[in-house]
Amino acid sequence: MRKPSYLLMMLSVLCFAVPAFAQEKGGGTSHGDWVAITSGFAMAIASAVCGLAQARATAAAAEGLARNPSARPGIQLALILGLALIESLALYTLVIIFAKVA
Repeated sequence: MRKPSYLLMMLSVLCFAVPAFAQEKGGGTSHGDWVAITSGFAMAIASAVCGLAQARATAAAAEGLARNPSARPGIQLALILGLALIESLALYTLVIIFAKVA
């Protein structure tokens, strides 16, 4: 009994929602203004996340070296590889922003 009522409800929602997609485009603000603003926010968020991740990775590596100094080569390799991958997030964000804005 519930299935037909859910089906009827979804069909009625779809019937009322379809005309909303048929409206003409409004003359609001230009799209280019918002791209520059959101690009700045995206770069700020990506840089903040990268900074936090790099700080955490460095702290974990320092703690690992303090506990076991003989494991330095393995920890150093993993740390450098991890920092490179973390930094690539900010670089990819920057490339995408340049592609969107330009």
